[in-house]
Amino acid sequence: MAQYGLIEAGGTKFVAGIADEEGTIFARHRIPTTTPEETLGATIGWFRQQGLKPEAIGIASFGPLDLNRASPTWGHVTRTPKPHWSGADLTGPFARAFGCRVGLETDVNGAALAEARWGAGKSAGSLLYLTIGTGVGGGFVSEGRLLHGLSHPEMGHIRMPRHPLDLDFAGHCPFHGDCLEGLACGPAIIARWGVSLSELPEGHPGSDIIAWYLAQAAVTFQAIMDPARIVMGGGVTATPGLLDKIRTMAAQSGAGYFVGNPAEVIVAPALGDNSGLLGALAVALGI
Repeated sequence: MAQYGLIEAGGTKFVAGIADEEGTIFARHRIPTTTPEETLGATIGWFRQQGLKPEAIGIASFGPLDLNRASPTWGHVTRTPKPHWSGADLTGPFARAFGCRVGLETDVNGAALAEARWGAGKSAGSLLYLTIGTGVGGGFVSEGRLLHGLSHPEMGHIRMPRHPLDLDFAGHCPFHGDCLEGLACGPAIIARWGVSLSELPEGHPGSDIIAWYLAQAAVTFQAIMDPARIVMGGGVTATPGLLDKIRTMAAQSGAGYFVGNPAEVIVAPALGDNSGLLGALAVALGI
């Protein structure tokens, strides 16, 4: 049976794994994200310890990334605030070490592919994955194919209307201020209220404000892409009760215009802790 090497490349840790094409993960290992040389070297070393002879290796990574295969810097991290990683070659070391095909996608695009193939969007036809955590990102899959343009989409940076109780907050994004990420990501919540969303006291307006922004985003993406599923993941959306508020507010904002019922369209991820590695597997299978 063919083996695939999987890498979920995060800013804090790398998770390496080995799986078959059916999505069965046989082994996994966590490696701290330090420098590219140390982290990539440790990942290659672990694969070798496991006796991996991969059909292909898939990487789902933090970014920004150069995903243009015609570019001389394809497979590299571009300009990132993560120290040491700007310009780092993510794919070359693995191709040289194992002599196999290597695929690369953003972490959110990987999660979108995995949820579409094995998770919440299985058989749905189209899926939008939004992650709301330290940042906000999105990936869209239609009939198994990712949306790409000049680069990968940056859905967290759409401009947003302002909630009437949130007019004084300038926004957390250093580029755009009050874009979706600047208003709804975890650091933006802490910048306003000093704690995470789940730590706010009962009855605090913050939960409604964040749910309102995410509902506006959902309706905006319904108008643009009309996804059969909108999967909302990330630490912020794990706040108890938030997803139900988002659905209710999206239904109100959509005013019955869109085909999908928000109660059925807007869902939680189905793959849990496996979403990152299965995202890397989906990337490897799609090379």
